[in-house]
Amino acid sequence: MKITAIILVGGIYDKNLLTKCLNSVSWCDEIVKVETDGLKGSFADWRNEGARKSNGDWLLYVDTDEEITDNLQKEIEFTINNLQFTNSAYAIPRRNFIFGKEMKHCGLWPDFVLRLIKKDKLKGWTGDLHEQPKVDGKTCHLKESLIHNKHKTLAEMVEKTNDWSEIEARLMFDAKHPPMNIFRFFSAGLREFWRRMVIQIAFLDGSDGIIYALYQVFSRLISYSKLWELQMKSNTSNKGITGNRG
Repeated sequence: MKITAIILVGGIYDKNLLTKCLNSVSWCDEIVKVETDGLKGSFADWRNEGARKSNGDWLLYVDTDEEITDNLQKEIEFTINNLQFTNSAYAIPRRNFIFGKEMKHCGLWPDFVLRLIKKDKLKGWTGDLHEQPKVDGKTCHLKESLIHNKHKTLAEMVEKTNDWSEIEARLMFDAKHPPMNIFRFFSAGLREFWRRMVIQIAFLDGSDGIIYALYQVFSRLISYSKLWELQMKSNTSNKGITGNRG
């Protein structure tokens, strides 16, 4: 059974991490790089494009800031070559490194991602923000993990938040989210803080975990603030139209 590694390359990325990523999948029968700069569409569209270009029986999706470990490679090869194909796809646990430290809490472990998929069972990726594959058949979990170098600095996190919050705000706006007000801002921040710090016990990762959890509260409020901005612009535009009718 042949396996194709699919990697999306575009935007701002760390060239050193990309080199590590490519080296970690050099054992695959084929590597398909989808150059996203200049391509229209979403991450889901680009992942589907990678599937269309591939010739492998199995598809292994890896991001530029991720690495396949030797143990994961062995488990993948054994799984697709020695077991009966009762499963159509496999979710892989990720070890997330933030500020150079592996995080075990705050929802960052085991952080399963559905990335190993039998090509003829993939119905397609969907979703504008957190894209997910639709698979025909049963999915299972692998034991060995891949490495995810998620963020090195706060500057990287802020840059990503600025991009992703634009999409998230637009999705909420298009879904007719109720108008933002002080109560909704307060409750959104409180829910995120409770989820990260209490339920997901981020403080067990030390100061790094606490900073990351507080940042997630900030990130959530940025998305809602941009939603508020869209709602204000829409209200102003609608008032203008109403006034012109007179």
